[in-house]
Amino acid sequence: MAEPEVSTKAPESDADAQPTPEASTSSASPAPSAPRMGDHCTSDRPTPAGQSSTGEITRLNDVEVYISKPADYPHAQSRLLLLLTGGTGLHSVNNQIQADRFAAEGYVVVMPDLFNGDPAPNTSAVTSEIAEVSSSGSLLDKLKVKAAEAAKSFLIDMWLARHTEAKVLPILHRVIDACKDEFADAVSHGGGIYAVGYCFGARYVLLLAAERLPHPGVEAETSAVAQRGSGDVEENKPPTVGPFIKAGALAHATLVSKEDFQGLKVPLSVVCVENDPLFPDEVRIAGEEYLNSHGVEHEVQVYPGVPHGFAVVGEYDDPTIKMAQATAYDQMLKWLNDH
Repeated sequence: MAEPEVSTKAPESDADAQPTPEASTSSASPAPSAPRMGDHCTSDRPTPAGQSSTGEITRLNDVEVYISKPADYPHAQSRLLLLLTGGTGLHSVNNQIQADRFAAEGYVVVMPDLFNGDPAPNTSAVTSEIAEVSSSGSLLDKLKVKAAEAAKSFLIDMWLARHTEAKVLPILHRVIDACKDEFADAVSHGGGIYAVGYCFGARYVLLLAAERLPHPGVEAETSAVAQRGSGDVEENKPPTVGPFIKAGALAHATLVSKEDFQGLKVPLSVVCVENDPLFPDEVRIAGEEYLNSHGVEHEVQVYPGVPHGFAVVGEYDDPTIKMAQATAYDQMLKWLNDH
C-alpha cells in the first residue's frame, strides 16, 4: 500500500525526514457538503475471528466504563489512558478489543460510556436497503431511496441532538476525577492522563487537550476552582480551564470545526483518511496551521485508499486496509509512548 502522508510534524524539524515516492498528496480544496456522521461512525465491522474482549464493565463516579488493565498491573508501573469511542459505544466488542490492545502495551485503559446507555442508531441495515433499491431505475424506487436516506439522516440527527458537548463533557470530567483517585498510581507514573479518540470521540480529545473558556453550564465550577487556586490570575481576565490530558491521539474525527483547534496545548497525533468528507481538508489544514503557528508538537498522517473508521478494530477483506489499520495503531501507540 502507499505509505500514509506525513503532513505535519512540529515543533521538531522535518529536515531529516526522507519523503517516500508512495506518499499520497492530499488536496487543499474544500470538501463538498457531506453528512456530519457516516455508517462507519454508527456501525461496527465484523469482529476479527477468534478475538474477544478481556476487560470488565464497571462504574466510576456513576459513569459506566469498560476497564482493561495490563496483566501485571498493579505490580508493574502503568500509565492511565482514556479511550473515547465512536458512536458504537461502550458495549461494542470491537471497541473493547481496541482498549485491550492498548492495555497489553502497559496502559490502564478506561473507556467511558459517552452516551449514557444510548449508542448511535445502527444504520447499516438502512444502508443495505438503500443499495438494494438503488439497483432499480424506477421512479418509485428512487422515491423509496430518498425516503430511506431521509429517515437515516433524521435518526442520526436526533441522536446527535441528545449527545451534545454540554452532555458529554460532564461525563468526561466525572471520569477524569474518578481516575485520579482510583488509578492515582497510573496517573502519577505517566505524569498525567493520556487520551485516544475515534470518530465521535476524536473531537473530545481535542477539547480535553485545549485551554479554553469553560463551556456555559459545564465547566463553570471547574473554572472557578482553577481561578481561586491561582495566585497570579490577571484582573478582569476570563478564567480558563484545561488542558485535562498530557498527550493525545485521534483517528478519523467527525463533527470537528476549525474552532475546535483553538487553545490546543498538548502534543497530538492525528490519523486522517484521504478525501474524507467527515473531516474535510479545509478543517484539517486550518488545524495544522493553528498547531504550527502556536508551536504545538504534533503529527498529521493522511492514509490513502481507506474508509472512514478504518483505524478501529474490525475485519476487512482488503489487505491494504488491514495494513493501514495496523500502521495507524502503531502510529498512535508510539506517540503515546514517546510522550
